[in-house]
Amino acid sequence: MQDLQSKVSRVALVGSGAVGASYAFALLNQGIANELVIIDVNHQKAEGDAMDLNHGLPFSPSMKIWAGTYEDCGSADIVVITAGASQAPGETRMDLINKNSRIFKSIVTSIMDSGFHGIFVIATNPVDVLTYATWKYSGLPASRVIGSGTILDSARLRFLLGQEFNVDSRNIHAYIMGEHGDTELPVWSNANIAGLSLMEYKAQHGTPTDERLDEIFIQVRDAAYHIIERKGATYYGIAMGLARLTKAILNNENSVFSVSSLLTGQYGLDDVYIGIPAIINRDGIREVLELNLMEDEREKLHHSATVLKNAIASLEL
Repeated sequence: MQDLQSKVSRVALVGSGAVGASYAFALLNQGIANELVIIDVNHQKAEGDAMDLNHGLPFSPSMKIWAGTYEDCGSADIVVITAGASQAPGETRMDLINKNSRIFKSIVTSIMDSGFHGIFVIATNPVDVLTYATWKYSGLPASRVIGSGTILDSARLRFLLGQEFNVDSRNIHAYIMGEHGDTELPVWSNANIAGLSLMEYKAQHGTPTDERLDEIFIQVRDAAYHIIERKGATYYGIAMGLARLTKAILNNENSVFSVSSLLTGQYGLDDVYIGIPAIINRDGIREVLELNLMEDEREKLHHSATVLKNAIASLEL
């Protein structure tokens, strides 16, 4: 552990839009990495962000920050990709598939040409499909290609349940699984409040009703649409999630996140990247966890996987 902590850690960020810039700001504030290189097709924007962030260094942990090129990825521990077309009002994440898959082929090829052998973290939508594409384009082991998956959806669920129960959301464990999108599902059977299962809580308190839980899930599933309607894009929440995931990787934490992972038989599914709880450490995905799902949850997960597989099949990989 000491060797890991003393090693200079470099994060390469590809995409300096709202999500990327928010992620960079979170990294700096929390002092997660030693070096951050920002890469963007608009190099001036990357330079501007690097300058702006550097001016905050007197108030933050030390970090070397600069605007660079794909060549800088060769020495990176993690490459985080947030680049690509963003979701417009009325547009689903899956609508972005053709636009962003073309962009990704160029990006990933350029990164691998630098000699990169670290870990990819993908946040661009549709994240599950683009994570699968990155795995194929890169040739890296699947354990080293991670999508942000349903980390944000799960955080939204924990936040709303915390409000419902008047309990700190950090003491609530609950997962959204499946596609980061319209076919995702809440795993109520495995949700708990400080060790007390959701079903036990309902039995003791008489609340929340099943109808109320359905309302909470719909709020989670449709949250991005509501935020986009109000401010044009979502970026703070996912940036915080990406920063937390980066910290878990660099610090070899063996922490659990609902990330987009390649399934190889788990849950009766294979050859698909999908949001599933997994143990994350310095090597990437150490293990995909196979939860004991209710039959209806398993059916919904399989439906979500089918949607993703069809989307993947439409790509030229």
